[in-house]
Amino acid sequence: MAIKHPLNIVRGKTTQLVIRWETTPVVSKAITAISLATGFPRLTVPSHGIPNGWRGYVVGVQGMKQINAANNPPRSSDMREVTVIDANTVELNGLIPVDDSGREWPAYTSGGFLQYNTPKSLSGATVRVKIKDRVGGTVLLSTEAGDAPLNMITATADDANKTITIENDATTTEDLTWDKGVWEVEVESSTGVVESVIAPSPVTVGDEVVTP
Repeated sequence: MAIKHPLNIVRGKTTQLVIRWETTPVVSKAITAISLATGFPRLTVPSHGIPNGWRGYVVGVQGMKQINAANNPPRSSDMREVTVIDANTVELNGLIPVDDSGREWPAYTSGGFLQYNTPKSLSGATVRVKIKDRVGGTVLLSTEAGDAPLNMITATADDANKTITIENDATTTEDLTWDKGVWEVEVESSTGVVESVIAPSPVTVGDEVVTP
């Protein structure tokens, strides 16, 4: 599913964006235990299959009900970045398990599911990125050799971690003379299917405060 994602570039700074491409269906994995011993909720979810750093949410937990998504269907605010501990354990790192009165959440008693959107396969995928002055306009930066010498964006697909990394180094951004544009990120699968990951979205370029 393509999303809108504005890109902010600062001259003289490295620009890096990690994209996790979510698709359907929703994956649902049963929770068998939750511990607060580390200070964050650590969930036992046998064969969870979720990649590290992926977004997920919890539903149906009994006892420790505060951990459950507040909305059904869940909203973006219900999603938490998941830290993978091992193949059967994840942690909601940064989620403080206390209520508004400072009391620790009650103990987990039973049930519940960790749910997340299916990671899109990136096996054999080619990622293309272009920034133009407007939709259908002049190329400002690109990943494509045909746009040389403006092909200064790097785009890497990592199927193992289900991530797409877009990067401009500081030398490239230092020399940018334009201030606004529009960009799109598309992926071509190993079978030739072309899809937009980031739909056409605005790009802005600003000046750095700290200079060498």
